[in-house]
Amino acid sequence: MKEIISWVLRHVPRKYLQLVSHFGARALSILYLGKGVKCSVCGSEFRKFLPYGRSGRDNALCPHCLSLERHRLMYLYLQRKTNFFKDNLKLLHVAPEYCFIDRFERMKNLDYITADIESPLAKVKMDIHQIPFPDNTFDVTFCNHVMEHVDDDIKAMSELYRVLKPGGWAIIQSPQDLSKATTYEDASITDPKEREKHFWQDDHLRLFGRDYGKRLEKGGFKVTEDRFVMDQLTPQEVKLFALPANEIIYFCQK
Repeated sequence: MKEIISWVLRHVPRKYLQLVSHFGARALSILYLGKGVKCSVCGSEFRKFLPYGRSGRDNALCPHCLSLERHRLMYLYLQRKTNFFKDNLKLLHVAPEYCFIDRFERMKNLDYITADIESPLAKVKMDIHQIPFPDNTFDVTFCNHVMEHVDDDIKAMSELYRVLKPGGWAIIQSPQDLSKATTYEDASITDPKEREKHFWQDDHLRLFGRDYGKRLEKGGFKVTEDRFVMDQLTPQEVKLFALPANEIIYFCQK
């Protein structure tokens, strides 16, 4: 199973996967019935989650809603540490994840807009370097696992900052190598296999280090590095929801 999923992720364009992958995952869910793990997003329980990723991470993908470890962590964070489910908010969701879209659209407190440069799931087609909304439009912005792909991450961050209202907040997560003090970029590496070796995927333009929060600050944000999963969740919760054990939540404010 791990090898099949890895092959699909490497060879099928992402925009097609976004349209059909939920059908395949739900068909496989019968093989994973049980009570070992629980999805914090959809509430479904399984013996374990599906493997996922080009390297085939075990216990990663919820077969029902397609949440990954980072999505289940973010959802818990939104529930426990933000006003997301309480206040009336205008939300811009860049590169919207399948597991969130229907849930957020059903929330009566949200004025919800999805956007992306190519995703068939998004309602607004846009380049994040030039967001087509006025200054101070949104209360909240989400943009996860995008900054490693864009030409100019600081410019993209500053655009997200620009369209936030004063007092607004954002969650902008990216893959991060915490063993590196600074972000690693090298445009001279062009071979796809070498790029995957250096940047974890051949379509990543950089690998963020421990300076990720500082880069977000260059975009204008006040950044809180919240070690929510390490400091505020129990080991039992981390295991039950199959969360990423070392991921830092970057809570960005304007």
